[in-house]
Formats: sequence, C-alpha cells, structure tokens
Amino acid sequence: MRFLVTLALASAALGAQTSEKFSFDVEWRLITAGRTDLTWEQGAGGFTGQLALRSTGLVSRLFKVNDIYDARGSHELCATETRLQAEEGDRKRDTLVRWNGTKSHYLERDLLKNKVVLEQNLDVPPCVHDVLAALAKLRSLRTLGPGQSATLPISDGKKFVMARIDGQERERVSTKLGQFQTIRYEAFLFNEVLFKRSARLLIWISDDERRIPVQVQVRMRIHIGNVTFQLDKVEPPVVGLKK
Repeated sequence: MRFLVTLALASAALGAQTSEKFSFDVEWRLITAGRTDLTWEQGAGGFTGQLALRSTGLVSRLFKVNDIYDARGSHELCATETRLQAEEGDRKRDTLVRWNGTKSHYLERDLLKNKVVLEQNLDVPPCVHDVLAALAKLRSLRTLGPGQSATLPISDGKKFVMARIDGQERERVSTKLGQFQTIRYEAFLFNEVLFKRSARLLIWISDDERRIPVQVQVRMRIHIGNVTFQLDKVEPPVVGLKK
C-alpha cells in the first residue's frame, strides 16, 4: 500500500515553479477514499518534497492510512534521502533510505514491535531517482509525446531498475478546477519491475507550459479495483480554465 500511494502521487513533483503545492481527491470504487497533499521545493541546492496521504470516511474505518513521505536530493533529481512514516491498518513502520555515491542503505523498522524488519545495502549507478523524483522527472520531459518512450533510473533502496515511461494519448480531463488538455502516460513500475504488485500506473499531465499533474490512476485487478487521484487544488493557481 505504501509504495502504491507514493508512486501514484509522485508525478506531481516537478515543474517550472520553484515552489508548488498540489491537493488531490482519492477515489476507490466510486467513493471518496482519502486526501493527498504534496509540496515541492527546488532551488540551486537541490529539491525537497513531501507527500501526505490520509484515508477518510468508510475507507478509513475499514483500513486507516496515515502516511508521510519525505524526499530530498540534488538539483539533477539524484536521490540522497527518503523517509516514509507509514501507519496502515495495524502496521506502523518507519523506512529510511540514503544514497551516497554508488551505494544505498535501506533501513525499515517496525515501530510497534521496536525491531528492524529489513536492513540492506545496494549497489547503484552514481545518480538514481527515488520514485518521487523519477516520476517528477516526467514533467520536465516536454518533448515526450504520444507514441514516444523514455527510460529512467529508479531505486527504492531495495532494488534498482531502468523503468520505461510510454506516452500514450492526448485526452481532455474534467476536474473540479475545470477542464485540462492532457497527455496520458504509463509508467512501468509494477508487475515485478520495481514492485511485485500486479497493476498499471497511468498519469495525466497537462499539455502546456506548466505540465501540471492532473490525474493519476492505479489500475489493479478487478476484485481490488482502481484508485484514482484527481487534482482539485494547486498553488500557484491555474487561470483561464473552462468549467
């Protein structure tokens, strides 16, 4: 669940602005499942980003989620550190990953049992993206249109992959803010690529100068259903949208 959330909202992290804030409604099986807020800061010294997800309503009563994901790295979006503080159902975990040169160190702790769940080192290339910065990089690939593909070096601290991103179609997406003309992309990170879960990750980014993340959807097996994240607030605001 934690990686699903991180991946799904990671696309909201990079644009022309040095400081941006995004908020998304989360829908699962046609009901409101939660709320997600993401902040992004980028300057000459590098980037910092935070993604916060909280379940709401019926979903929260069935399976409470309260996750905070922090990431930081270089100006080139090379990861240096991520931390995930995750409360999901009856689990409470703290996961810290640090990258230094061609090595990464992964440490995951069970806070309820006060023990280390997993600790390991990994050999990586000199510059890799965490999932937040990697999918954020997509927003900077302004020439990546339908029918084109790119690969990005991505690591979660446990595994390293060269992940494929496909440009698929231009689509108009209606949101509470108004209508956006977008390009739909697919990021191949599930299905034993970086993560074992069987799913598809689709990302809709506005086809304009700001390249705003408008919608993200994780399509899972039928018995689980789709999780859709749709933009309903952005700072700086968007002007001139048609309702």
